[in-house]
Amino acid sequence: MRRGDIYRVHKPEGDPRRHRSFVIVSRQRLIDSAYSTVIAAPIFTEGDGLSTQVAVGPEEGLKHHSWIVCDNLRSLRKADLTQFLGSLSWGKLKELDEALRVALELD
Repeated sequence: MRRGDIYRVHKPEGDPRRHRSFVIVSRQRLIDSAYSTVIAAPIFTEGDGLSTQVAVGPEEGLKHHSWIVCDNLRSLRKADLTQFLGSLSWGKLKELDEALRVALELD
């Protein structure tokens, strides 16, 4: 499991959908630790092109063009991340970093 990996989660808590895809945004040190959860950003099929959203699609292992939404971060159990879909490229990781920086108002 790596930062930037995309997983499909079955019935994520508080989500009305049966499945939702998420991209892991936690730092690698946390992911590799014994801690049971990671921070992830949900992926939606619709987006507004906001600076806190990153466009993704089949190149990253998804069926449809979609949007990573950095304004809606979630804590997910590592045990629930079993259906690997794909990974973000280095360039997409840079876009994700910038979207997270805007969403969290970091300098």
